[in-house]
Amino acid sequence: MKKVLTIAGSDSSGGAGIQADLKTFCAHKVYGMSVITAVTAQNTLGVSHIETLSSLSVRKQIEAVAEDIDIDAVKIGMLSNAEIILTVAELIKSYRFKNIVLDPVMISTTGFDLLEKDAKKALIQELLPLADVITPNLHEASAILDGLEIKSKEDMEKSVHAFRKLTSSAVLIKGGHLVDDAADLLAYEDKLRWYDAPKINTNNTHGTGCTLSSAIASNLALGLSVEQAVFDAKEYITGAIRNSLDIGSGNGPTNHLYRLIT
Repeated sequence: MKKVLTIAGSDSSGGAGIQADLKTFCAHKVYGMSVITAVTAQNTLGVSHIETLSSLSVRKQIEAVAEDIDIDAVKIGMLSNAEIILTVAELIKSYRFKNIVLDPVMISTTGFDLLEKDAKKALIQELLPLADVITPNLHEASAILDGLEIKSKEDMEKSVHAFRKLTSSAVLIKGGHLVDDAADLLAYEDKLRWYDAPKINTNNTHGTGCTLSSAIASNLALGLSVEQAVFDAKEYITGAIRNSLDIGSGNGPTNHLYRLIT
């Protein structure tokens, strides 16, 4: 069985973060492991509190896993501050992790800042060059690119050229916030590929970014190419949204295990 590690924050409501990642790993039949970077108090209505773990705690968790178990892929999610980012980057290089998928989590769906302001520079300089695939949504891509406006497919294509100045990694710009559809754009090896999907009429999209990036990491661990890993992950997340769960009073979660229980 392939083994995939997630380095991310915990979501007490179970729809995003570590919890979403582990469910997604299960759905892809890979063995999931976790390094918790922060504990959040949140539900379908939003995030009310974040408690960030120490960089030492993050270091010790990574070392404990890496020194005992072979890791076939790594998904990186919420890293709250520069110190944790630098620690994760150092250990990625030290252990020579492969198949790294970086979901640059910066702000929650409800507008709660998940990344401290001084950490953006560290994220761009230290982690972007190490990732195999980067998966920003439109807001995250705009923040990384110093406020570049990204509201259309044309804007998404323009943003790719700006990303090329920051990293040679594959970049998947997620279009879930587009008005008319939910197309994603992959820039990989000097090629652009669109992954089209219909806009599904539901508010239950909590944790979609975490889920998609974890699915890509799982597929890379299973030996799929980047393009195929993204294609299969896009189909998976579309199905998870289509079969989403009406839980809570706000934005409910996707159904990570819909293939197993429907």
